Amino acid sequence: MTLPKTLIVHGLDGSPAPHWQHWWAATEAGALAVDLPAPACPDPLAWETELIGMILRHPDSILVGHSLGAVLIAQLLGSVPDLRVRAALLVAPAEVSLSGRISAFAPLPERRLPVPAVLVASRNDPWMRFGRARDLAKSWGSRFVDQGIAGHINAAAGYGPWPRGKELRNALAAETLAPDTHVPGFPGPEPKGQSTARPSLRDAAGLTYGSPSRHDRPRNDRSWARLA
Repeated sequence: MTLPKTLIVHGLDGSPAPHWQHWWAATEAGALAVDLPAPACPDPLAWETELIGMILRHPDSILVGHSLGAVLIAQLLGSVPDLRVRAALLVAPAEVSLSGRISAFAPLPERRLPVPAVLVASRNDPWMRFGRARDLAKSWGSRFVDQGIAGHINAAAGYGPWPRGKELRNALAAETLAPDTHVPGFPGPEPKGQSTARPSLRDAAGLTYGSPSRHDRPRNDRSWARLA
Protein backbone atom coordinates (compact mmCIF):
# COMPACT_ATOMS: atom_id res chain seq x y z
CA MET A 1 0.00 0.00 0.00
CA THR A 2 1.32 3.45 -0.86
CA LEU A 3 1.35 6.33 1.59
CA PRO A 4 -1.51 8.82 1.37
CA LYS A 5 -0.95 12.08 -0.40
CA THR A 6 -0.22 15.21 1.60
CA LEU A 7 -2.24 18.32 0.79
CA ILE A 8 -0.34 21.46 1.79
CA VAL A 9 -2.55 24.38 2.79
CA HIS A 10 -0.82 27.76 2.99
CA GLY A 11 -1.83 30.79 5.00
CA LEU A 12 -2.08 34.52 4.35
CA ASP A 13 0.20 35.63 1.48
CA GLY A 14 1.03 32.05 0.59
CA SER A 15 4.18 30.09 1.44
CA PRO A 16 6.84 31.15 -1.09
CA ALA A 17 10.41 29.83 -0.99
CA PRO A 18 12.18 29.24 1.30
CA HIS A 19 9.14 28.46 3.46
CA TRP A 20 9.04 24.83 4.63
CA GLN A 21 5.72 24.26 2.87
CA HIS A 22 7.26 25.30 -0.47
CA TRP A 23 10.29 23.11 0.18
CA TRP A 24 8.05 20.18 1.09
CA ALA A 25 5.95 20.44 -2.09
CA ALA A 26 9.10 20.74 -4.19
CA THR A 27 10.91 17.74 -2.73
CA GLU A 28 8.20 15.15 -2.11
CA ALA A 29 6.31 13.51 -4.96
CA GLY A 30 3.24 12.79 -2.84
CA ALA A 31 2.88 16.35 -1.55
CA LEU A 32 0.55 18.71 -3.39
CA ALA A 33 0.19 22.42 -2.68
CA VAL A 34 -3.44 23.56 -2.62
CA ASP A 35 -3.76 26.58 -4.93
CA LEU A 36 -5.88 28.83 -2.73
CA PRO A 37 -7.01 31.93 -4.66
CA ALA A 38 -5.96 35.50 -3.81
CA PRO A 39 -3.63 34.63 -0.91
CA ALA A 40 -3.16 38.34 -0.07
CA CYS A 41 -6.93 38.90 0.20
CA PRO A 42 -8.34 35.56 1.30
CA ASP A 43 -12.04 34.84 1.03
CA PRO A 44 -13.30 32.03 3.31
CA LEU A 45 -15.83 30.65 0.83
CA ALA A 46 -13.38 30.63 -2.07
CA TRP A 47 -10.70 28.98 0.04
CA GLU A 48 -13.09 26.36 1.41
CA THR A 49 -14.35 25.57 -2.09
CA GLU A 50 -10.83 25.04 -3.41
CA LEU A 51 -9.79 22.87 -0.47
CA ILE A 52 -12.95 20.75 -0.72
CA GLY A 53 -12.24 20.22 -4.41
CA MET A 54 -8.70 19.04 -3.67
CA ILE A 55 -9.93 16.67 -0.97
CA LEU A 56 -12.54 15.20 -3.33
CA ARG A 57 -9.86 14.69 -5.99
CA HIS A 58 -7.44 13.18 -3.48
CA PRO A 59 -9.50 11.39 -0.81
CA ASP A 60 -7.85 10.04 2.34
CA SER A 61 -4.99 12.54 2.17
CA ILE A 62 -3.25 14.09 5.16
CA LEU A 63 -3.80 17.84 5.40
CA VAL A 64 -0.88 20.04 6.45
CA GLY A 65 -1.84 23.63 7.19
CA HIS A 66 0.18 26.63 8.34
CA SER A 67 -1.20 29.77 9.99
CA LEU A 68 -4.51 30.69 8.32
CA GLY A 69 -4.30 27.39 6.44
CA ALA A 70 -4.45 25.54 9.75
CA VAL A 71 -7.52 27.57 10.71
CA LEU A 72 -9.14 26.79 7.36
CA ILE A 73 -8.61 23.06 7.88
CA ALA A 74 -10.08 23.13 11.38
CA GLN A 75 -13.10 25.10 10.21
CA LEU A 76 -13.73 22.84 7.24
CA LEU A 77 -13.37 19.56 9.15
CA GLY A 78 -15.60 20.90 11.88
CA SER A 79 -18.36 21.94 9.50
CA VAL A 80 -18.08 19.10 6.95
CA PRO A 81 -16.99 16.10 9.07
CA ASP A 82 -17.80 13.52 6.38
CA LEU A 83 -14.96 14.62 4.10
CA ARG A 84 -12.53 11.76 3.46
CA VAL A 85 -9.48 13.12 5.28
CA ARG A 86 -7.03 10.79 7.01
CA ALA A 87 -5.40 13.21 9.47
CA ALA A 88 -4.31 16.83 9.91
CA LEU A 89 -1.08 18.56 10.92
CA LEU A 90 -1.91 22.10 12.06
CA VAL A 91 1.13 24.37 12.40
CA ALA A 92 1.05 27.81 14.06
CA PRO A 93 -2.66 28.59 13.64
CA ALA A 94 -3.36 32.32 13.40
CA GLU A 95 -5.60 34.35 15.69
CA VAL A 96 -7.94 35.76 13.05
CA SER A 97 -8.81 38.84 15.11
CA LEU A 98 -5.26 40.18 14.75
CA SER A 99 -5.66 41.36 11.15
CA GLY A 100 -8.52 42.78 9.16
CA ARG A 101 -7.34 40.79 6.16
CA ILE A 102 -8.28 37.51 7.86
CA SER A 103 -11.09 38.67 10.18
CA ALA A 104 -13.66 37.12 7.80
CA PHE A 105 -12.49 33.73 9.06
CA ALA A 106 -13.73 34.51 12.59
CA PRO A 107 -14.65 32.99 14.89
CA LEU A 108 -12.09 30.26 15.40
CA PRO A 109 -13.79 26.87 15.69
CA GLU A 110 -13.66 25.13 19.05
CA ARG A 111 -15.33 21.82 18.24
CA ARG A 112 -13.59 18.46 18.25
CA LEU A 113 -12.11 17.46 14.90
CA PRO A 114 -13.30 14.17 13.36
CA VAL A 115 -9.78 12.97 12.42
CA PRO A 116 -6.47 12.46 14.26
CA ALA A 117 -4.65 15.78 14.43
CA VAL A 118 -1.49 17.40 15.78
CA LEU A 119 -1.22 21.10 16.58
CA VAL A 120 2.30 22.57 16.61
CA ALA A 121 2.73 25.87 18.46
CA SER A 122 5.54 28.34 19.15
CA ARG A 123 6.08 30.04 22.50
CA ASN A 124 6.69 33.44 20.87
CA ASP A 125 4.34 33.31 17.90
CA PRO A 126 3.20 36.87 17.09
CA TRP A 127 0.01 35.47 15.55
CA MET A 128 -1.25 33.49 18.54
CA ARG A 129 -0.50 33.26 22.26
CA PHE A 130 0.97 29.93 23.31
CA GLY A 131 -1.73 29.30 25.90
CA ARG A 132 -4.43 30.03 23.36
CA ALA A 133 -2.92 27.49 20.96
CA ARG A 134 -2.78 24.90 23.73
CA ASP A 135 -6.45 25.53 24.55
CA LEU A 136 -7.40 25.14 20.89
CA ALA A 137 -5.58 21.81 20.76
CA LYS A 138 -7.74 20.62 23.65
CA SER A 139 -10.91 21.87 21.97
CA TRP A 140 -9.98 20.22 18.68
CA GLY A 141 -8.94 16.93 20.35
CA SER A 142 -5.45 17.33 18.89
CA ARG A 143 -2.10 16.29 20.20
CA PHE A 144 -0.09 19.34 21.19
CA VAL A 145 3.55 19.86 20.20
CA ASP A 146 5.60 22.63 21.83
CA GLN A 147 8.03 23.88 19.16
CA GLY A 148 9.74 26.20 21.64
CA ILE A 149 10.94 29.69 20.66
CA ALA A 150 10.10 29.45 16.97
CA GLY A 151 8.34 32.64 15.93
CA HIS A 152 5.58 31.90 13.45
CA ILE A 153 7.32 28.69 12.30
CA ASN A 154 7.80 30.23 8.86
CA ALA A 155 10.65 31.32 6.59
CA ALA A 156 11.20 34.53 8.57
CA ALA A 157 11.81 32.39 11.67
CA GLY A 158 14.27 30.13 9.84
CA TYR A 159 11.90 27.38 8.66
CA GLY A 160 13.27 26.70 5.67
CA PRO A 161 13.58 22.96 5.47
CA TRP A 162 11.84 21.55 8.53
CA PRO A 163 12.40 17.78 8.55
CA ARG A 164 10.69 17.40 11.93
CA GLY A 165 7.46 18.50 10.27
CA LYS A 166 7.71 15.49 7.99
CA GLU A 167 8.38 13.26 10.99
CA LEU A 168 5.17 14.48 12.60
CA ARG A 169 3.26 13.86 9.37
CA ASN A 170 4.79 10.40 9.07
CA ALA A 171 3.76 9.60 12.63
CA LEU A 172 0.19 10.54 11.81
CA ALA A 173 0.33 8.38 8.69
CA ALA A 174 1.76 5.43 10.61
CA GLU A 175 -1.04 5.41 13.16
CA THR A 176 -3.81 5.65 10.57
CA LEU A 177 -2.54 3.19 7.93
CA ALA A 178 -2.78 -0.60 7.88
CA PRO A 179 -0.19 -2.36 10.08
CA ASP A 180 1.64 -3.84 7.05
CA THR A 181 2.28 -0.43 5.46
CA HIS A 182 5.84 0.89 5.57
CA VAL A 183 6.24 4.52 6.59
CA PRO A 184 9.67 6.16 6.12
CA GLY A 185 11.50 6.31 9.44
CA PHE A 186 9.26 3.74 11.13
CA PRO A 187 9.42 -0.07 11.49
CA GLY A 188 8.20 -2.17 8.59
CA PRO A 189 5.98 -5.25 8.88
CA GLU A 190 7.12 -8.13 11.07
CA PRO A 191 8.36 -11.32 9.38
CA LYS A 192 5.81 -14.04 8.69
CA GLY A 193 5.23 -16.37 11.59
CA GLN A 194 5.74 -13.67 14.18
CA SER A 195 3.14 -11.67 15.99
CA THR A 196 0.99 -9.48 13.78
CA ALA A 197 0.54 -6.93 16.55
CA ARG A 198 1.62 -3.50 15.44
CA PRO A 199 5.02 -2.54 16.90
CA SER A 200 5.61 0.62 18.82
CA LEU A 201 6.61 3.50 16.58
CA ARG A 202 9.93 5.27 16.97
CA ASP A 203 11.21 8.50 15.53
CA ALA A 204 14.72 8.92 14.19
CA ALA A 205 16.06 9.51 17.71
CA GLY A 206 14.55 6.25 18.99
CA LEU A 207 11.77 7.82 21.05
CA THR A 208 8.86 5.46 21.58
CA TYR A 209 5.23 6.41 21.53
CA GLY A 210 2.13 4.31 21.10
CA SER A 211 -0.37 4.21 18.28
CA PRO A 212 -3.67 4.66 20.12
CA SER A 213 -7.00 4.91 18.40
CA ARG A 214 -8.33 8.28 17.24
CA HIS A 215 -10.76 8.25 20.18
CA ASP A 216 -8.45 7.03 22.96
CA ARG A 217 -5.11 8.63 22.09
CA PRO A 218 -3.62 11.00 24.70
CA ARG A 219 -4.19 14.68 24.05
CA ASN A 220 -0.84 15.99 25.29
CA ASP A 221 1.45 13.03 24.93
CA ARG A 222 4.97 14.02 25.98
CA SER A 223 6.65 11.68 23.54
CA TRP A 224 4.89 13.46 20.69
CA ALA A 225 6.03 16.80 22.10
CA ARG A 226 9.61 15.54 22.02
CA LEU A 227 9.35 14.99 18.26
CA ALA A 228 9.45 18.74 17.64
